Amino acid sequence: MDYACENLLVDVADRIATVTVNRPDKLNALNSDTERELQDVFLALRDDDAVGGIIVTGAGTKAFVAGADIAELSGLGATQGKEFAFQGQTTFTRIAQCPKPVVAAVNGYALGGGCELAIACHLRVASENARFGLPEVQLGLIPGHGGTQRLARIVGLGRALEMALTGRMVAAEEALRWGLVNAVASPDALLDTARELLGQILSKGPLAVQYALEATLRGSDMSLDDGLYMEATLFGMACGTEDMKEGTKAFLEKRKAEFHGR
Repeated sequence: MDYACENLLVDVADRIATVTVNRPDKLNALNSDTERELQDVFLALRDDDAVGGIIVTGAGTKAFVAGADIAELSGLGATQGKEFAFQGQTTFTRIAQCPKPVVAAVNGYALGGGCELAIACHLRVASENARFGLPEVQLGLIPGHGGTQRLARIVGLGRALEMALTGRMVAAEEALRWGLVNAVASPDALLDTARELLGQILSKGPLAVQYALEATLRGSDMSLDDGLYMEATLFGMACGTEDMKEGTKAFLEKRKAEFHGR
Protein backbone atom coordinates (compact mmCIF):
# COMPACT_ATOMS: atom_id res chain seq x y z
CA MET A 1 0.00 0.00 0.00
CA ASP A 2 1.27 3.49 -0.87
CA TYR A 3 1.66 5.81 2.12
CA ALA A 4 3.38 8.70 0.36
CA CYS A 5 2.96 11.91 2.41
CA GLU A 6 4.56 15.32 2.51
CA ASN A 7 4.90 15.60 6.30
CA LEU A 8 4.83 11.98 7.45
CA LEU A 9 7.07 8.97 6.95
CA VAL A 10 5.36 5.58 7.08
CA ASP A 11 7.26 2.29 7.32
CA VAL A 12 5.70 -1.17 7.72
CA ALA A 13 7.76 -4.12 8.93
CA ASP A 14 6.88 -7.25 10.92
CA ARG A 15 3.22 -6.19 11.15
CA ILE A 16 4.18 -2.90 12.81
CA ALA A 17 3.64 0.44 11.04
CA THR A 18 5.86 3.29 12.23
CA VAL A 19 4.38 6.73 11.51
CA THR A 20 6.94 9.54 11.89
CA VAL A 21 5.94 13.20 11.94
CA ASN A 22 8.65 14.58 9.68
CA ARG A 23 8.99 18.34 10.11
CA PRO A 24 12.27 18.49 12.06
CA ASP A 25 12.97 22.08 11.02
CA LYS A 26 9.74 23.03 12.87
CA LEU A 27 10.34 20.59 15.77
CA ASN A 28 7.63 18.47 14.10
CA ALA A 29 4.96 21.05 14.92
CA LEU A 30 1.51 20.13 13.64
CA ASN A 31 -0.15 22.20 10.96
CA SER A 32 -3.46 21.56 9.21
CA ASP A 33 -1.84 19.65 6.34
CA THR A 34 -0.04 17.30 8.72
CA GLU A 35 -3.23 16.63 10.67
CA ARG A 36 -5.10 15.81 7.47
CA GLU A 37 -2.32 13.43 6.48
CA LEU A 38 -2.56 11.72 9.89
CA GLN A 39 -6.28 11.23 9.35
CA ASP A 40 -5.75 9.66 5.93
CA VAL A 41 -2.85 7.46 7.05
CA PHE A 42 -4.71 6.07 10.07
CA LEU A 43 -7.73 5.29 7.92
CA ALA A 44 -5.49 3.37 5.52
CA LEU A 45 -3.59 1.59 8.30
CA ARG A 46 -6.86 0.50 9.88
CA ASP A 47 -7.74 -1.33 6.68
CA ASP A 48 -4.26 -2.71 5.91
CA ASP A 49 -4.19 -6.42 6.77
CA ALA A 50 -0.37 -6.33 6.85
CA VAL A 51 -0.50 -4.01 9.87
CA GLY A 52 -1.29 -5.30 13.35
CA GLY A 53 -0.12 -2.32 15.41
CA ILE A 54 1.15 1.23 15.00
CA ILE A 55 3.94 3.34 16.50
CA VAL A 56 3.76 7.14 16.30
CA THR A 57 6.95 9.14 16.76
CA GLY A 58 8.72 12.31 15.61
CA ALA A 59 11.74 12.86 13.39
CA GLY A 60 15.04 13.54 15.14
CA THR A 61 15.87 13.35 18.83
CA LYS A 62 14.75 16.76 20.10
CA ALA A 63 11.00 16.69 19.65
CA PHE A 64 8.14 14.22 19.33
CA VAL A 65 5.80 17.04 18.34
CA ALA A 66 6.54 20.44 19.87
CA GLY A 67 2.97 21.68 19.49
CA ALA A 68 0.88 23.38 16.86
CA ASP A 69 2.36 25.64 14.21
CA ILE A 70 2.21 28.99 16.04
CA ALA A 71 2.48 30.96 12.81
CA GLU A 72 -0.71 29.26 11.62
CA LEU A 73 -2.45 29.70 14.98
CA SER A 74 -1.67 33.41 15.24
CA GLY A 75 -3.90 34.26 12.30
CA LEU A 76 -7.03 32.47 13.54
CA GLY A 77 -10.20 34.26 14.56
CA ALA A 78 -12.98 32.79 16.71
CA THR A 79 -14.74 30.87 13.94
CA GLN A 80 -11.52 29.67 12.35
CA GLY A 81 -10.17 28.65 15.76
CA LYS A 82 -13.20 26.49 16.44
CA GLU A 83 -12.84 24.84 13.03
CA PHE A 84 -9.11 24.27 13.68
CA ALA A 85 -9.91 22.62 17.02
CA PHE A 86 -12.59 20.42 15.47
CA GLN A 87 -10.19 19.27 12.77
CA GLY A 88 -7.54 18.32 15.32
CA GLN A 89 -10.08 16.57 17.52
CA THR A 90 -11.32 14.59 14.53
CA THR A 91 -7.77 13.55 13.68
CA PHE A 92 -6.89 12.48 17.20
CA THR A 93 -10.21 10.71 17.73
CA ARG A 94 -9.46 8.61 14.65
CA ILE A 95 -6.20 7.60 16.32
CA ALA A 96 -7.85 6.98 19.70
CA GLN A 97 -10.58 4.84 18.12
CA CYS A 98 -8.21 2.81 15.96
CA PRO A 99 -9.07 -0.89 16.42
CA LYS A 100 -5.35 -1.71 16.31
CA PRO A 101 -3.05 -0.88 19.25
CA VAL A 102 -1.24 2.45 18.89
CA VAL A 103 1.92 3.26 20.86
CA ALA A 104 3.43 6.74 21.03
CA ALA A 105 7.25 6.66 21.11
CA VAL A 106 7.86 10.09 22.62
CA ASN A 107 11.38 11.10 21.65
CA GLY A 108 11.62 14.61 23.12
CA TYR A 109 9.23 17.52 23.57
CA ALA A 110 5.53 16.58 23.49
CA LEU A 111 3.93 19.95 24.02
CA GLY A 112 0.45 21.26 23.26
CA GLY A 113 -0.79 19.36 20.25
CA GLY A 114 2.14 16.96 20.66
CA CYS A 115 1.01 16.03 24.18
CA GLU A 116 -2.54 15.70 22.86
CA LEU A 117 -1.31 13.42 20.07
CA ALA A 118 0.55 11.26 22.60
CA ILE A 119 -2.48 10.88 24.88
CA ALA A 120 -4.69 10.02 21.91
CA CYS A 121 -2.49 6.94 21.43
CA HIS A 122 -3.38 3.89 23.52
CA LEU A 123 0.03 3.48 25.18
CA ARG A 124 3.09 5.70 25.58
CA VAL A 125 6.81 4.96 25.81
CA ALA A 126 8.99 7.97 26.61
CA SER A 127 12.63 8.71 25.98
CA GLU A 128 14.57 9.83 29.05
CA ASN A 129 14.70 13.31 27.52
CA ALA A 130 10.95 13.49 26.87
CA ARG A 131 8.98 16.42 28.24
CA PHE A 132 5.18 16.64 28.32
CA GLY A 133 3.21 19.85 28.63
CA LEU A 134 0.08 21.82 27.79
CA PRO A 135 1.54 25.35 27.53
CA GLU A 136 -1.41 26.90 25.68
CA VAL A 137 -2.27 29.23 28.59
CA GLN A 138 1.05 30.98 27.97
CA LEU A 139 -0.34 31.95 24.54
CA GLY A 140 -3.71 33.04 25.87
CA LEU A 141 -5.26 29.78 24.65
CA ILE A 142 -6.48 26.46 26.02
CA PRO A 143 -5.79 22.96 24.68
CA GLY A 144 -8.08 22.39 21.72
CA HIS A 145 -7.25 18.93 20.39
CA GLY A 146 -8.62 16.89 23.30
CA GLY A 147 -6.14 17.79 26.03
CA THR A 148 -8.72 19.07 28.51
CA GLN A 149 -10.69 15.82 28.13
CA ARG A 150 -8.27 12.93 27.60
CA LEU A 151 -5.51 13.90 30.04
CA ALA A 152 -7.73 13.80 33.14
CA ARG A 153 -8.92 10.33 32.15
CA ILE A 154 -5.29 9.16 32.25
CA VAL A 155 -3.68 11.01 35.16
CA GLY A 156 -6.65 12.26 37.18
CA LEU A 157 -8.31 15.65 37.43
CA GLY A 158 -5.84 17.32 39.79
CA ARG A 159 -2.73 16.58 37.77
CA ALA A 160 -4.48 17.37 34.48
CA LEU A 161 -5.55 20.75 35.86
CA GLU A 162 -2.03 21.42 37.09
CA MET A 163 -0.64 20.87 33.60
CA ALA A 164 -3.40 22.82 31.84
CA LEU A 165 -3.42 25.79 34.24
CA THR A 166 0.32 26.24 34.84
CA GLY A 167 1.65 25.15 31.47
CA ARG A 168 4.63 23.52 33.17
CA MET A 169 6.50 20.63 31.57
CA VAL A 170 6.54 17.17 33.12
CA ALA A 171 9.73 15.12 32.71
CA ALA A 172 9.71 11.47 31.67
CA GLU A 173 10.27 9.94 35.11
CA GLU A 174 7.53 12.09 36.66
CA ALA A 175 5.23 11.16 33.79
CA LEU A 176 5.94 7.50 34.55
CA ARG A 177 5.01 7.98 38.23
CA TRP A 178 1.80 9.72 37.17
CA GLY A 179 0.80 6.91 34.83
CA LEU A 180 1.06 9.23 31.84
CA VAL A 181 3.60 6.88 30.22
CA ASN A 182 3.96 3.12 30.42
CA ALA A 183 7.76 2.95 30.21
CA VAL A 184 10.86 5.11 29.96
CA ALA A 185 13.81 4.15 27.77
CA SER A 186 17.12 5.62 26.69
CA PRO A 187 16.91 7.59 23.43
CA ASP A 188 18.74 4.83 21.55
CA ALA A 189 16.42 2.13 22.88
CA LEU A 190 13.13 4.03 22.52
CA LEU A 191 11.84 2.53 19.27
CA ASP A 192 13.01 -0.97 20.21
CA THR A 193 11.13 -0.64 23.51
CA ALA A 194 7.97 0.46 21.68
CA ARG A 195 8.35 -2.42 19.21
CA GLU A 196 8.86 -4.90 22.05
CA LEU A 197 5.70 -3.66 23.75
CA LEU A 198 3.72 -3.96 20.54
CA GLY A 199 5.28 -7.36 19.86
CA GLN A 200 3.94 -8.65 23.17
CA ILE A 201 0.48 -7.46 22.17
CA LEU A 202 0.65 -8.81 18.61
CA SER A 203 1.54 -12.28 19.87
CA LYS A 204 -1.95 -12.50 21.37
CA GLY A 205 -5.27 -13.14 19.64
CA PRO A 206 -5.90 -10.18 17.31
CA LEU A 207 -9.67 -10.19 17.77
CA ALA A 208 -9.23 -10.42 21.53
CA VAL A 209 -6.89 -7.41 21.43
CA GLN A 210 -9.43 -5.48 19.36
CA TYR A 211 -12.29 -6.34 21.72
CA ALA A 212 -10.22 -5.50 24.81
CA LEU A 213 -9.38 -2.10 23.32
CA GLU A 214 -13.02 -1.44 22.52
CA ALA A 215 -14.30 -2.54 25.92
CA THR A 216 -11.74 -0.51 27.86
CA LEU A 217 -11.82 2.68 25.81
CA ARG A 218 -15.56 2.87 25.18
CA GLY A 219 -16.35 1.66 28.67
CA SER A 220 -14.41 4.54 30.22
CA ASP A 221 -17.13 6.90 28.97
CA MET A 222 -20.05 4.74 30.14
CA SER A 223 -21.73 4.05 33.43
CA LEU A 224 -20.41 0.93 35.17
CA ASP A 225 -23.57 -1.02 34.37
CA ASP A 226 -23.43 -0.11 30.66
CA GLY A 227 -19.72 -0.86 30.52
CA LEU A 228 -20.21 -4.25 32.12
CA TYR A 229 -22.98 -5.07 29.64
CA MET A 230 -20.71 -4.14 26.74
CA GLU A 231 -17.89 -6.22 28.23
CA ALA A 232 -20.15 -9.27 28.49
CA THR A 233 -21.30 -8.76 24.90
CA LEU A 234 -17.74 -8.57 23.59
CA PHE A 235 -16.72 -11.54 25.77
CA GLY A 236 -19.50 -13.52 24.12
CA MET A 237 -18.33 -12.44 20.68
CA ALA A 238 -14.81 -13.59 21.55
CA CYS A 239 -16.16 -16.96 22.66
CA GLY A 240 -17.57 -17.44 19.17
CA THR A 241 -14.22 -17.00 17.38
CA GLU A 242 -11.87 -19.63 16.02
CA ASP A 243 -9.08 -17.81 17.89
CA MET A 244 -10.75 -18.56 21.22
CA LYS A 245 -11.05 -22.26 20.33
CA GLU A 246 -7.38 -22.31 19.31
CA GLY A 247 -6.23 -20.38 22.37
CA THR A 248 -7.98 -22.59 24.89
CA LYS A 249 -6.97 -25.77 23.04
CA ALA A 250 -3.33 -24.65 22.91
CA PHE A 251 -3.38 -23.90 26.64
CA LEU A 252 -4.74 -27.34 27.47
CA GLU A 253 -2.21 -28.97 25.13
CA LYS A 254 0.64 -26.88 26.62
CA ARG A 255 1.71 -25.38 23.30
CA LYS A 256 1.89 -21.94 21.73
CA ALA A 257 -1.36 -20.82 20.13
CA GLU A 258 -1.48 -19.98 16.44
CA PHE A 259 -4.01 -17.19 15.98
CA HIS A 260 -5.49 -16.20 12.63
CA GLY A 261 -7.84 -13.37 13.52
CA ARG A 262 -10.98 -15.36 12.89
